[in-house]
Amino acid sequence: MLDAAIARCLALSQRAQQESGAAQEQALSSLREALLELAAARAEAATAHSAGAEALLELDLAGYIVGWGAGAEQMFGYAEPEALGQHVLFLYAEDDDDGSIAELFFEHEQAVTEVRRRRKSGEVFWVELTLSLRRDAGGDPDGMLVRLQPPGEALSEQDKLRLHARIIEDSDQGVLITDANERIVSINGAFSRITGYSPAETIGQTPDLLRSGVHDADFRAQVRAAMKGHGPWRGEIVGKRKNGELFPQSVTISVVRDRAGQITHTFSLFSDISVHKDAEARMQRMANYDGLTGLPNLCLLSQLVDQALMEARRSQQHGALMVVEISRIGAISDTLGHEVGNELLCEIGRLFRQVLRDADVLARLDGSKFAIALLHIEKREHAAIVASKLLTALAAPIQIGGHSLQVGASIGITIYPEDGRETATLIRYAEVASSRAAQNIESAFLFYSEEMNQRAKEHLRLETELRLALVNRELQLYYQPKVSLRSGRIVGAEALLRWRHPVRGLVSPGVFIPVAEETGLILELGSWVLEEACRQVREWKDANLIMPTIAVNLSARQFDQGLPARVAAVLERHGVQPEQIMLEITESLLVRGADNVIAIMNELVAMGMALALDDFGTGYSSLAYLKKFPISTLKIDRAFVTGLPYEENDCAIARAIVTMAQQLRQEIVAEGVETAEQMSFLRELGCDQLQGYLFSQPVPAADFERMLREGKRLAFNSR
Repeated sequence: MLDAAIARCLALSQRAQQESGAAQEQALSSLREALLELAAARAEAATAHSAGAEALLELDLAGYIVGWGAGAEQMFGYAEPEALGQHVLFLYAEDDDDGSIAELFFEHEQAVTEVRRRRKSGEVFWVELTLSLRRDAGGDPDGMLVRLQPPGEALSEQDKLRLHARIIEDSDQGVLITDANERIVSINGAFSRITGYSPAETIGQTPDLLRSGVHDADFRAQVRAAMKGHGPWRGEIVGKRKNGELFPQSVTISVVRDRAGQITHTFSLFSDISVHKDAEARMQRMANYDGLTGLPNLCLLSQLVDQALMEARRSQQHGALMVVEISRIGAISDTLGHEVGNELLCEIGRLFRQVLRDADVLARLDGSKFAIALLHIEKREHAAIVASKLLTALAAPIQIGGHSLQVGASIGITIYPEDGRETATLIRYAEVASSRAAQNIESAFLFYSEEMNQRAKEHLRLETELRLALVNRELQLYYQPKVSLRSGRIVGAEALLRWRHPVRGLVSPGVFIPVAEETGLILELGSWVLEEACRQVREWKDANLIMPTIAVNLSARQFDQGLPARVAAVLERHGVQPEQIMLEITESLLVRGADNVIAIMNELVAMGMALALDDFGTGYSSLAYLKKFPISTLKIDRAFVTGLPYEENDCAIARAIVTMAQQLRQEIVAEGVETAEQMSFLRELGCDQLQGYLFSQPVPAADFERMLREGKRLAFNSR
């Protein structure tokens, strides 16, 4: 049967070589069927040859033998009791010392390989090893099934040709073969599946059938050179399917030569890589674009600006890079949800894109921060014009999901190459300018300057040293007395934070408090101040000193739902009564959600604490606030005291504040009183207390204690 199958294949092969056209196609089809019959006949012959010689054994996952069949006993000479429990390595030839164990390391559910093994007699022989993974009822691997049989006979040259033909036909790669005249003489099934062209539509045509027209002359010349025998060519080509669709392909082109070295055929192997290209595009998008807004991210922005900087160096052109920090995004997300915050960011990106030119680059850096690269500008002023347009785009409320949302922005601008020649430097400088713009009352955008950079570095150094100051106990409280304008006696004091730097000496609060506010360190500083003030009050009490009320300043950042509980804990820890501590707040706090603030204030007052409004008149002064909030004391800011009693406007403002507070039954404290004339004027107005250098500057705790014990009083003088 095997001989007959081989003879039939040979006859059909000779016929296919002699025929042409449709007869040749029919002969090739018959040849393919004959090859299948030959393969089946060979398999049957091999099965008959190895009958009784096949060995089966089972291994656990560690490679120990748990099953030993009769065939294994016959093949290796070991009885079942001798083999069970042994590791499979005992069947290996002694010189198989490469460290790998074929039965344990394979990548798929089934594997076939040829290996050497050793019989009990010591004879080493070759076997064909077939491995199958065995699974338990739950689908988890629990062992291996190993089948060993004599290796198959080597294929004849004729059989190899037939086998190779079968492999090509069944390949997933498209195969295209042309003759010396570049006419297509053969394709495989994958070619038809990929391109849509049948053999009848393809045979006799040229490869231009698939030409897409997207490649230039140089590219086509490289491909043609490979077809002319100038060496194999590998690359990517955009082809065209029968339906007109373009698709990317990975292609290998080579030639076949006869014994004389002449090219008889050219063959191309190609694969459709559309799926890979799509995945690559998705990866590129993830790497270069913001996932929320779809805008370029920092990576792509850096690439584009790097290119622009190179061009600017060659052409002596100028450009600008801006960083835009959007305000209130965090508050909106916390209040209405992150979905609304995210949609708002996307809408802001769309608004900005409408303002900019097509050539301008808009990117999202992170959070609420955008960046804009103006790759070519004539003057610095042009960047300012764009910044103004961006701010105008945010001037009107933005409608998101039924909500009318208002945001602002601070913009920092750097100009290249003037401010820097590297993208990272420009972005950093623009962020510095943006941060400064956020603190600037006059303008919401600022250009970067070296002076600004130095201030930013100083800011960072201060932040680092301030953190160390907390650890190294460099902070201390000074106390500035409050004096009654009726009796002249000390009736209270304000605890003021001081930083005694080991090198710079006493650092002004006006220098480090803004840094603490901006970095969030104010929370730690505020907690320390309250803790230290209560500790000091307790120490004075233990020393039998009758103490007036001590005022402690609160930052707006400290004012949250947990504040009353934190204050109560500190008071309890030091055994201090609530009426011994007054909390001073600033007017800026009053505009942060009145309902929440009132609730917190009422809770503090219910504990027995008094609240004072500091720096009154400098911020959001409103009679409505004073009616709503449980404030017992108003402090007139020093800015309105300085001109008393000679500055008409200051006199009018001070008179109005005192009159209003008297009507609301609130105590009045004037800050920054330095002259007897100021004191007399305020006393005549009906002001209750003064605080200032006229009586005492802020002093350490020991000096304040001495004042109290000595009964220091304010001397009243006539004007």
